[in-house]
Parts: sequence; structure tokens; C-alpha cells
Amino acid sequence: MEQREQQIRAWFEMWLRKSDRGMEDIFDTGAVYIESWGPEYHGLEKIRHWFQEWNQRGTVLRWDIRQFFHKGGQTVAEWQFENRVEGRTEAFEGMSLIRWTAEGKICFLQEFGCNQNRYDPYENGPALQFRDGPAMWF
Repeated sequence: MEQREQQIRAWFEMWLRKSDRGMEDIFDTGAVYIESWGPEYHGLEKIRHWFQEWNQRGTVLRWDIRQFFHKGGQTVAEWQFENRVEGRTEAFEGMSLIRWTAEGKICFLQEFGCNQNRYDPYENGPALQFRDGPAMWF
């Protein structure tokens, strides 16, 4: 469990440092990575390309892990995330569902995002009142 947590922390740290510090030690060559808003990357080389390309356009400002859950060959990491990309700052909470190979590498990672700007649409009575503005992308 501790080794898995260290690998996840190393992956998050790569984003914070904008530096690939051994992605091949973390991901299986055939790994699948699914972002919370839709993009899906197949294989270590696509994951590496996305990482390098994204870090030319943006910066991860914060990616704090709150807790881990482990069950068999799976781990869930709960986290808070903030980035600045193309002049826009985004912050949200999320979880990553991670599946591991027998060799201890990530073979599947799927992110789930949650808006931090929450509210009660029934705060003013029984009539539903959503906030104006666009919904978050996930």
C-alpha cells in the first residue's frame, strides 16, 4: 500500500514540478488514463506526450492528496486540485480510481471531478433555483 501511495505522490509531484521524473516507473506501457472531462490517453507514450504538451500551456498550482483507499488491486486517491492554463485558473476536488498491474505499475487511472463552488438550490424555499452561469465541465 505504501509503495502505491508513493507512486501516486510521485506522479502528482511531476505535475507540480513540470518534470517527467520517471513516468515509466509509474505507468505500465499499455496504461489507460481518463481525465474527468473526457480526454482518454492509451499507452505510456500518449500519456507522456499529453503531460509534456499540457505543461507548455499550463501550470499545476496545487494537487493535495486528502486520503487513500485500497482494495485488492485498486486504489482510490481523494484530492484537491488547482491549475492555471491559458490564462484561466481552475480549482476542483476529485478522486482518481487506479488499477495496478501485478508488477506494481498503474495500468488504469480514471479521474472524477467535483465542483468546489456548491450551493443548495432549495435554500429559498421549495422552488428549484439554479445559479446563473455555465456549469463546470465535468
